[in-house]
Amino acid sequence: MRRILLFLPLGAFVLIVAVFAFRLHAPGDSIVRSRMIGKPMPAFVLKAMVGSHPGLTAADLRAGRPRLVNVFGSWCIPCRAEAPQLETLKARGLPIDAIAIRDTPGDVAAFLKDYGDPFQRIGDDPRSQVQFALGSSGVPETFVVDGRGIIRHQHIGDIRPEHVDEIVKAYEAAR
Repeated sequence: MRRILLFLPLGAFVLIVAVFAFRLHAPGDSIVRSRMIGKPMPAFVLKAMVGSHPGLTAADLRAGRPRLVNVFGSWCIPCRAEAPQLETLKARGLPIDAIAIRDTPGDVAAFLKDYGDPFQRIGDDPRSQVQFALGSSGVPETFVVDGRGIIRHQHIGDIRPEHVDEIVKAYEAAR
């Protein structure tokens, strides 16, 4: 009996190594699921960020037609990389609104001049209150909102060329 007890720590060690090896080999789920999918946009009213675009309110997103809402910042490097894809989505007929996070009107205007302007409305979220209400923790993020103001899809991170069809598909499904 004492001899078996001597091998108990070795057996426990082998069991722990086997569990770790199994978990390292098994693929994990790397998809971040939004807690906001299927829920209405939070109530908000954001003043216009730049004079050329009206501000954005939750009521604008309940006007009967699906829309994309892009959360971005002029200071955000991935937002610059994403800009051509937003232009592609606009060219494919998707209406895009934006929420500018912790930004200034001059910097946003310069961003639009340098990287394109796919937005119909741009709301100013100076303290990230709407961003946090959306469960968004970074920029860029894009939400597909149906015509009743319900969030149907959330894309976390910059939209790359390989994501454009996925966004269009989510938009079409939101109709």
